[in-house]
Amino acid sequence: PREIVIDPITRIEGHARITLHLNDSGVVDRAYFHTTQFRGFEKLCEGRPFYEMPSLMARTCGICPVSHLIAGAKACDELYAVQIPPTAVKLRRMLNLAQILQSHALSFFYLSSPDFLIGMDGDPAERNLVGVVSKHPGLARDGIRLRQFGQQIIELLGGKRIHPAWVVPGGVSEPLSAARRDQIRAALPEAKGIALRTLQTFKAMLGNFQGEIETFANFPSLFLGLVDDKGQLEHYNGKLRMVDSAGNVMIAAHDTLRYADIIAEAVEPWTFMKFPYFKPMGYPQGIYRVGPAARLNVVERCGTPLADQELDEFRDVCGRPALSSFHNHWARLIEILFCIERLEQKLADDDILNKHVRAWAQPNCFDGVGVSEAPRGTLIHHYRIDEQGLMTWANLIIATGHNNLAMNRGVLQAARSFVDGTKLREGMLNRIEAVIRAFDPCLSCSTHAAGRMPMQIDLTAPDGEVLSSISRGE
Repeated sequence: PREIVIDPITRIEGHARITLHLNDSGVVDRAYFHTTQFRGFEKLCEGRPFYEMPSLMARTCGICPVSHLIAGAKACDELYAVQIPPTAVKLRRMLNLAQILQSHALSFFYLSSPDFLIGMDGDPAERNLVGVVSKHPGLARDGIRLRQFGQQIIELLGGKRIHPAWVVPGGVSEPLSAARRDQIRAALPEAKGIALRTLQTFKAMLGNFQGEIETFANFPSLFLGLVDDKGQLEHYNGKLRMVDSAGNVMIAAHDTLRYADIIAEAVEPWTFMKFPYFKPMGYPQGIYRVGPAARLNVVERCGTPLADQELDEFRDVCGRPALSSFHNHWARLIEILFCIERLEQKLADDDILNKHVRAWAQPNCFDGVGVSEAPRGTLIHHYRIDEQGLMTWANLIIATGHNNLAMNRGVLQAARSFVDGTKLREGMLNRIEAVIRAFDPCLSCSTHAAGRMPMQIDLTAPDGEVLSSISRGE
């Protein structure tokens, strides 16, 4: 069989490649999404003092360190077996909202907007952020400002934008001052205006991408996410809810500490990323998705006025549940708006200035689980320690890992629709990459943002003859 290799995939966080296997008729027969770097964080944890884990785990990623910081700290809270101060919970929530806001802005404006604004078949030399700045300066400025807003909140709360050490076992290390609260509050109106403006711009473009909507991982699956006691959108705490492709609730409110009752992981020899699946249905039938669209699929409401209005329109257009992962882009913009509205509510609460923000204790349990919603989906940290408080075992189920089965199936679906094995075109291959960008996988801490990575794809016959070749970059 013939083979097409896309290596590396551009405008994603991390390093990966795609392999397409064609049959003798030039039709895509199989497709694989390979994560090509080995990180091994679970083994690196062993023997470390447990209280180091939040900051150590933040180093998993430079794009979403706050997510790992929070999930790690929540697992350590369980090891302490203490209730952390209410103000600390509110401040952690604010940090998490800022993290989701800045990461979604990065994904939409920096990584994916070139496909919308320059075009899926656009010149690769222009199909990048620089091209967007040149041709759509207003939207590019909005994206940069929105991400800056999220990053500044992280800095004002946590001390620095990347790998803040402010979230600690038992709470946070420092209270919020009135001056910093006012600084955050002053920036909210501009951020909200950008979010609303971008939503209108994106919705106006949707009609141009019907082919992509129909083929970018558009298939029945389960959906997983956290919900609060009212079934509303929840990123910091809550219960696990799973719905099926018809919107039926499979699991209404599962205790996060018992995640292993419903989630198991499989391993394949061709990638370093595991394949989580819904345990009762088995592998690979138990395919499920997490992330922005999945969260909107599992909730009853968002819980804030403007985001709920947008959610109604989202469901009118995309259905409930929305099955195409292309709709992750729209869902990210709705979540950005939700985060801004939630931040407004938090900043109006005077209790966030309370000085009591940390509980102190020694370990009282040997097993701790922390679950939160990272920008890309549900994040699970599970730690075990010995009597000295040293780590003996760790299990990390990263948001991107949950989507691994779906990403592979989505690549195959899009490849069968767009790739003509007899003659390769760059736009075909960009669409295959764009399926992955819709999931916004966070494979490590680096981003290929230029959109013009050095890459060559050869289509070869079984006897080794090069039938078609396409190059990108220098």
